[in-house]
Amino acid sequence: MSSDGEKESVKTVADAGLNLQVCGLARVIRSDIDSCLDCGVDMVHIFVSTSDIQRISTIKKSRDDVYKMAVDAVEYIKDHGVKCLFSAMDATRTDVDYLISIYRGVEAAHCDIINVPDTVGVGVPSAMYKLISEIAANIKIPIDVHCHNDFGLATANSLAAVEAGASQVQVTINGLGERAGNADLAETVMGLHSLYGAKTNIKTQYIVETSHLVERLTKVRMPPTMPIVGENAFAHESGIHTHGVLVRSDTFEPGVMTPEMVGHRRRIVLGKHAGKHAVKQSLESSGLHPADAHLNEIMKRIKDIGDKGKRITDADLYAIAESIIGTASRGEQTIVLKEVSVMTGNIITPTATVKAIVNGQERLGANIGVGPVDAALKTVTGILGDYRVKLRDFRIEAISGGSDALAEVIIGVEDEKGRIVSARAMNEDIVMASVEALVAAINQLLATG
Repeated sequence: MSSDGEKESVKTVADAGLNLQVCGLARVIRSDIDSCLDCGVDMVHIFVSTSDIQRISTIKKSRDDVYKMAVDAVEYIKDHGVKCLFSAMDATRTDVDYLISIYRGVEAAHCDIINVPDTVGVGVPSAMYKLISEIAANIKIPIDVHCHNDFGLATANSLAAVEAGASQVQVTINGLGERAGNADLAETVMGLHSLYGAKTNIKTQYIVETSHLVERLTKVRMPPTMPIVGENAFAHESGIHTHGVLVRSDTFEPGVMTPEMVGHRRRIVLGKHAGKHAVKQSLESSGLHPADAHLNEIMKRIKDIGDKGKRITDADLYAIAESIIGTASRGEQTIVLKEVSVMTGNIITPTATVKAIVNGQERLGANIGVGPVDAALKTVTGILGDYRVKLRDFRIEAISGGSDALAEVIIGVEDEKGRIVSARAMNEDIVMASVEALVAAINQLLATG
């Protein structure tokens, strides 16, 4: 019972009519348990420290005291007709004989599920397998595990526990949690589905979408190399890799897990490691067909840019290709900026106004945002009419010193067909650089058909 606000949140979730069981977490203390019961949860998850280091240093109770507290709490919850899940906190550092005895005690008190937490993340898969196997040989009720990621082993330990007999795994979206986090939902679920042939009731096609939602709401950014949900999870730059996946995707992907299974998309990334096959395919999809000599020169230019530590955007590729092939343009720009103005301040809601020629017609739009850049970008996408794009990536950096530094903005956009295009712009004005990059990306996306 950490706060009144927390209690109200739990009650709101419990009253939401969701098709699931809502579980409230409580210490083995009557007031905590009563708070859970007051919220109308379907299950109460109680916990108490069982390792000597935690038991002696924190709650200052004997082993017999902890045993009695655990059993009494289970009986109290069951007397109220609610399911009970019991955790022996710091189980992986608890004497195994004592751990099994306390699990037997709560089982005899009609506990529904026992949980084995690796509270400080010191377990390794082989030790976790051995521990769960021993517990499973002595306990008949379902075994649940809760693994922390201090050594990056939370998912591996969870999967080892399932191998040994655990039937439930506690996970978090994006692996968020105390310290280094907990076992990640995406990794655990797809590991079970794709590597073990087991099934859960998770609708895997929404994994990436859900990850992005949580990332946005928590403001905790996931690294691009995050397994399964990261931007680079199904991205290929190396020439050997891209050639392989263009011929057959499972040459350089797991095969048992495709990007479509989790709501992701495969991307071919252009950079200094890019191969001819990837570059040629990208250009041909936009109606450009370079001869071999032209392609070799395009490749050289791309690698030169990559060697300078620069990211190659789609707009960069097409500009390089057109300058070498000699094609002046692949058509008129769909959007031509005419005017951009913004108003912002500490007591003014950031507002932007944009005038542009869209498909030959002049359009004027205005919108608000959390800042001038956000307001301007929303206004640009708003004047497109029925054509819908969403921002996938936004990066900004100063490439010269001083308050009038030249800002470089790289923007990635995605349309309703799932096509993703990136572009860059440089300007002393961050708002203008952002708008120009967005317009360039949209024009490039529309030019590819």
